[in-house]
Amino acid sequence: MVYEFVCMDCDRMVEVKATVSEYEKGLKLTCPHCSSEEMVRVFSGITIASKSGVNFGSCGPSAGPGCCG
Repeated sequence: MVYEFVCMDCDRMVEVKATVSEYEKGLKLTCPHCSSEEMVRVFSGITIASKSGVNFGSCGPSAGPGCCG
């Protein structure tokens, strides 16, 4: 799996490849840009592919019922 983190010191995004087991045990992360250990996981939009196309999980003005709460 690929997990996304943001550095709280330099605000840069970092992608980390790890298994679910590795993630559950705890990842020791250091920002490759500024060497900070203040990394927070970011949850990005969901991409759903179907026969009718790709939906990037964003809520816009034409979003259907139940979208974004």
